[in-house]
Amino acid sequence: MTSKLDGKIALVSGSGRGIGRSIALKFASEGARVVVNDLDAGPANEVVAEIREAGGQAIACIGSVTAPDFAERFVGAAVNEYKGLDIIVNNAGYTWDNVTQKMSDEQWYAMIDVHMTAPFRILRTAQPVIRALSKSELEVGHRNVRKVVNISSVAGLFGNAGQINYSGAKAGIVGMTQTLAKEWGRMNVTVNCVAFGLIKTRLTGDAADGATERIDGKDIKVGVNPDLLAMMERSIPLGRGGTPDEAAGAVYLLTIPESDYISGQTLMCTGGITGL
Repeated sequence: MTSKLDGKIALVSGSGRGIGRSIALKFASEGARVVVNDLDAGPANEVVAEIREAGGQAIACIGSVTAPDFAERFVGAAVNEYKGLDIIVNNAGYTWDNVTQKMSDEQWYAMIDVHMTAPFRILRTAQPVIRALSKSELEVGHRNVRKVVNISSVAGLFGNAGQINYSGAKAGIVGMTQTLAKEWGRMNVTVNCVAFGLIKTRLTGDAADGATERIDGKDIKVGVNPDLLAMMERSIPLGRGGTPDEAAGAVYLLTIPESDYISGQTLMCTGGITGL
């Protein structure tokens, strides 16, 4: 049986851990060749090794998506190694929360940079590559539908107290998605967005553990207040937070041939939550 993504070449940012890792593994299991990205070499190389051990193809592109040269390196990795580009998933990101009156400019711009500027740069860099590939394919009568999936959040759709920076950036990626769907449709590219609710990763664990992550030279506190976390889970119609593999499934749906006529949409992957 042919796998759904046989021969496709996919970029997945932030794919060394969490949801991104599950996306990369899912794509590879369906035949895609994957460029894996993480801030750190260890997690990225572990995912690459896992894919290769299962018989798939993958390479790593290490570094922060906010670095000025990252987009060129990321897109270039796909083109140089695999001679093409079919799927882009802008997944990398994190939260850095505070109430509005206490939020610093550094916190504000950090969220804008990672959730909006980085995807913008990747997509801007990819456009000439995709345009040239699409043109050459059409000249020989071949129609190949490419896919972009941007990652948003229910916080970007409905807002969330203490997350004006994150919510604003995630709302922005929805607007970017709708704009790009209009611009890139002529190149046979669908552009969609997945807005996640509570997905259980290291970034949404129990904040009482005091965990931090080293991101771009800063130690960022991660996790959710345990009482708030319990309340959030009780409010989910399915009664629980989602898993990274379930989150990856929502992204995968928007990359397979059955979604070739879906574009400019935001799919909520929330366990049934329809608002906050």
